[in-house]
Amino acid sequence: MRVYPDRLQQHLAGALAAIYLVSGDEPLQLGECSDAIRGAARAAGHTSREVIDAGATFDWQRLAAEAAAFSLFAEKKIIDLRMPGGKPGAEGSKALTAYCENPPSDTLLLLTLPKIDRQQQNSKWFKAIEARGVVVQVWPIEPRQLPGWIRQRLVAAGIQPSDEAVGMLADRVEGNLLAARQEIEKLLLLHGTGPLGADQLSAAVADSARYDVFELVDSALRGESGRCVHILEGLRGEGLAPAVVLWAIHREARSMAQISAAVARGMSPDDAIGKAKVFRKRSALVRQGLGNLRTAQWLSLLDHCHQADGAIKGRSTRDAWLLLEDIVLAMSGRPHPAWEVNTGHA
Repeated sequence: MRVYPDRLQQHLAGALAAIYLVSGDEPLQLGECSDAIRGAARAAGHTSREVIDAGATFDWQRLAAEAAAFSLFAEKKIIDLRMPGGKPGAEGSKALTAYCENPPSDTLLLLTLPKIDRQQQNSKWFKAIEARGVVVQVWPIEPRQLPGWIRQRLVAAGIQPSDEAVGMLADRVEGNLLAARQEIEKLLLLHGTGPLGADQLSAAVADSARYDVFELVDSALRGESGRCVHILEGLRGEGLAPAVVLWAIHREARSMAQISAAVARGMSPDDAIGKAKVFRKRSALVRQGLGNLRTAQWLSLLDHCHQADGAIKGRSTRDAWLLLEDIVLAMSGRPHPAWEVNTGHA
């Protein structure tokens, strides 16, 4: 059966299924749905948990071995199977189909994987899971849905926001739900519960700007390279996921590359900034940042963001945080000496 994310808690309040599959490319909802299933399983007595990463070289016989393993302490367990590639292959398809034919009564199988395409949804293994278990597919929040989603989260946290405050926060996070959750958590700490207006939101944002991903990119545009390094170190020390930092950096670099290219084609800076729909209060800052790099250098930063993404996802042995530091220093006007770009397109 299929269950929508917003109905999952209601489903978990009843009898649990033996198998759950959670898929999607939106990390916050994917994580929250998986956490909710694991929490419900623990409450139902599944005190043991085995985490398995089913990568390209995974031996699918391990799934059958884990299912057949007998606990000396008669514990119920969770098999937390993660499929980063999204496709189990022929061997994995057979293993999953066989598991679904006779799932062990003392085990809850939780599979998490990226968005599943139509072909995979028609596969034998997926249909077997859908028939014997629960499928939860998460989808990105559309821009028109974001204000309502933010308002719902704020109200759930005990904050009653004004329409203007909701709009400001939606503009600030630009669709990144992880960043939105982080902002709401900080607002709860800094502002507390109760009514929240635009002025109060601005004050709370200013108070939290010391180690903030948004302050990081703003400091880079201002050319404050030393402050960029300091903020980045603070974000790392706070345990913030590097993917959230990269999202903010890439968002700004992409916007600056577009604006810089428009100016290079003869458009006035004000018109280019207006066309990019930059928030009015940031227009002067963006104009200042345009002078940090040439167009070709802004475009080159996007390639370096891609490299950092690879390091974060384990496709490279390079240190993701050092790559992020190189990128923000370049944004502040101090490109790495080894970053040679063709300036002929500037």
